[in-house]
Amino acid sequence: MIDDAVVLVVLVPLVAAVVAMLLGLRFSRAGWWLAVAGALTQVAVAAVLAWRVVTGGAISYATGGFELPFGIELVVDGLSAPLVVLIAVVYAAVVGYSRRVGPHATSFYSLLSLFVGGLTGMAVTGDAFNLYVFLEISGLAAYALVASGDDPDSAVAGFKYLLVGTVGASLYLLGVGFLLIATGTLNMADLADRIATVGFTSPLVVTAFGLVVVGLAVKIALFPVHTWQPEAYATAPVSVATIVSALMSTVAAYALGRMVLSVFTVDFLAAVPLARTAVLTVAGVSIVAGSVLAVLQTDVRRMLAYSSVSQFGMVVAGFVVATPAAVVGALIHLVGHAIMKGGLFATTGLVATRTDARTIDDYAGLHRRSPLGAAAFAVLALAMVGVPPAVGFVGKWYIVVGAFRAGSWPIAAVLLVSTVLTLAYFASIVERMYFAGAEGETAQPTPTAESPGSTGATDPAAAPDGRGTRGPSPAMIAVVVGAAVAAVALGLGASAVQPFVESTLQGVFAG
Repeated sequence: MIDDAVVLVVLVPLVAAVVAMLLGLRFSRAGWWLAVAGALTQVAVAAVLAWRVVTGGAISYATGGFELPFGIELVVDGLSAPLVVLIAVVYAAVVGYSRRVGPHATSFYSLLSLFVGGLTGMAVTGDAFNLYVFLEISGLAAYALVASGDDPDSAVAGFKYLLVGTVGASLYLLGVGFLLIATGTLNMADLADRIATVGFTSPLVVTAFGLVVVGLAVKIALFPVHTWQPEAYATAPVSVATIVSALMSTVAAYALGRMVLSVFTVDFLAAVPLARTAVLTVAGVSIVAGSVLAVLQTDVRRMLAYSSVSQFGMVVAGFVVATPAAVVGALIHLVGHAIMKGGLFATTGLVATRTDARTIDDYAGLHRRSPLGAAAFAVLALAMVGVPPAVGFVGKWYIVVGAFRAGSWPIAAVLLVSTVLTLAYFASIVERMYFAGAEGETAQPTPTAESPGSTGATDPAAAPDGRGTRGPSPAMIAVVVGAAVAAVALGLGASAVQPFVESTLQGVFAG
């Protein structure tokens, strides 16, 4: 009976999306309430599945009653269960957060639910082609969500995201096609066995690996195929930026790790060392380039976007180093980054409801104007740097240890350099928030017709970026505070998760 919940965890948000779209034709306010119902149900189902995996092991479900490997397999195990719970929790948090800042159209909540359904499908699917289907579902929803803001730049960013994202998805699909030609199967577990039979050095297999990695790298936004991300994160409504920054690249990076470890396997990386070297090189360049570009930014949201380019380089490096410690670190950092980065974007929205602050200079003296926003941003920023005992430190530590054990000294060195650069750009904001602007409040942005305190701030729907919405709502405060607390709590509790994840990885490293 519980095994059937694997289907429910995908169907619930998809059904919520369809019902919201249909009822929205008749009831203009139905979208938010349906999203609430869908999100709460999703959290409950995800929690049941995670508990089942913890107590009884992995769950495998063949849809339609077809025997594997011919049926489409859905799998929840020690690697995917944390992602399923993460997606559900972030979904619920953003639904509550968006009540005040918007967008308020029923179509927004329909797209939001569709986006979550696609991401959840990516996390639990055991079929390489089905992964592409869910990748496209989440991608199409994300393009529309990014373009849903009132700012014309958001439409341009959404269109750019559409073009680049379509290329990435097409490359991934082409790679899956090569795998099908080489092996005659699409089931991930069956693919791993047949790839070993065909031969890891087969031109079809090596080409498929390259296409799959490049295609997913576009979705992750690794350097230099990251160009869609800064505009999307900076111009989208703050609710959209929060959930896209927390989940889109996160689930895409998980998909890359799953394909590398479960389909191609560590034996492929050992047999084709050039493939490992190439991916590690791209990851290393992404780590450094993203950090350097973040240091150069003046807009806070653009800085956070470039920071993601660097952080996901670390995650991909952890997966491809492919030692137990590095993979555990990659998964911890994957989940931790989603909490920290989503929390940081949510905090920018909370700050904007009070101060209209957008740039690093605007954050000068922020502790006076928004004490809660400044405190939450500081905690999350230091967690992202890797200050113990926050989750950012734990994930990076495991990756560095794994890299040392594998002899990947350059990656370990790059991670340490990147930590210094991350400290540079986050420390500059924290310094301005608490130690600049002490002589007065001249650093505050001048109130406009859209900012709080003016007579124009009456319509929440008119401020999709969080500005001019009569101050933060209790739900907004709860999301920001919850993210800051979770960033520390996850770091303290990571040691309890390690054995659970490593037990799942035993099959991956058995060879």
